[in-house]
Amino acid sequence: MLENMIFYSSEGFGVAEKIILITFISAVILMTILGNLLVMVAVCRDRQLRKIKTNYFIVSLAFADLLVSVLVMPFGAIELVQNKWIYGEMFCLVRTSLDVLLTTASILHLCCISLDRYYAICCQPLVYRNKMTPLRIALMLSGCWIIPTFISFLPIMQGWNSIGILDLIEKRKYSKDSNATYCIFMVNKPYAITCSVVAFYIPFFLMVLAYYRIYVTAREHARQIGVLQRAGAPADHRHHHPDQHTTHRMKTETKAAKTLCIIMGCFCLCWAPFFITNVIDPFINYSVPGQLWTAFLWLGYINSGLNPFLYAFLNKSFRRAFLIILCCGDEKYRRPSILGQTVPCSTTTINGSTHVLRYTVLYNGHHHEQDRLPIHNDAESQESCF
Repeated sequence: MLENMIFYSSEGFGVAEKIILITFISAVILMTILGNLLVMVAVCRDRQLRKIKTNYFIVSLAFADLLVSVLVMPFGAIELVQNKWIYGEMFCLVRTSLDVLLTTASILHLCCISLDRYYAICCQPLVYRNKMTPLRIALMLSGCWIIPTFISFLPIMQGWNSIGILDLIEKRKYSKDSNATYCIFMVNKPYAITCSVVAFYIPFFLMVLAYYRIYVTAREHARQIGVLQRAGAPADHRHHHPDQHTTHRMKTETKAAKTLCIIMGCFCLCWAPFFITNVIDPFINYSVPGQLWTAFLWLGYINSGLNPFLYAFLNKSFRRAFLIILCCGDEKYRRPSILGQTVPCSTTTINGSTHVLRYTVLYNGHHHEQDRLPIHNDAESQESCF
């Protein structure tokens, strides 16, 4: 994103260092491109994934990360390896603006995903349906792309970020020793604070708050499920326990919340060093070494490549969809066939939580009422009944 890319060392890299650097950067770029393409294809091809509202944000996030790997990383890699910028001053501004725009959009998408999960898990179904309407989702996605333009193209093209530090930028833009030009992007104090707050600190605060509430709610739901299990346990233990489906459901959704927390944790580890340094550097007379800026910047880029792999290894639905795609639709990875048809279910409320009564019609023609399945108040869980 905001890259203080100060590559004005006259020595540059040796042959061995360049080979290692090119190999590493190429692996990061390739991983990011393929991983995010896989996420987008998986959601487009899998009907069940398309039913989940959160996945609209995930597809848009994957698109933003894909653009980072195609429009931003390669040019940064070329400058890093060649130790100079060869594309002119105007394209430097465009490339920097794209950098800020796309990485900020990626971060805002993660924030929207956390808010979507908060409303789905922590609120009543009606609240979730009212909050996450198609129009609301479209507005949130639009905000993820429009808001970053106000801290990227608009101020950068107008030169607002360089007010008061033009002389310092000019000194660092050219190398007298190697006669090379660099794509320098330095920011003054107002821009550093404004951009960092919008792009990182506000989304970070909202994500922490949302995931904390999800964690608290998951613990409360687990306690309620335990009470319902003890209250509904049959005297004859030879019978099938009526709440094992409920327990499985709770474990699945708790794991989903943990998965999102892991994604946010990786996001913090990847971007926190950069944004902390970005705020501090203007107040210490821009004395942070260029090598450190570069390391923090590429650590942030790596986050764009991590998300798809987190979905693949930690989300069963995505993992199955990925395997189907990679194995050319192998039937053994498809969802097991349903034994019966589930007809519309009725709901009831116990201790403030919504529970669902399902009725299953088996293929042998006999009708059996399935045990009551208490399901926590995730609106998407409720919608699956209808």
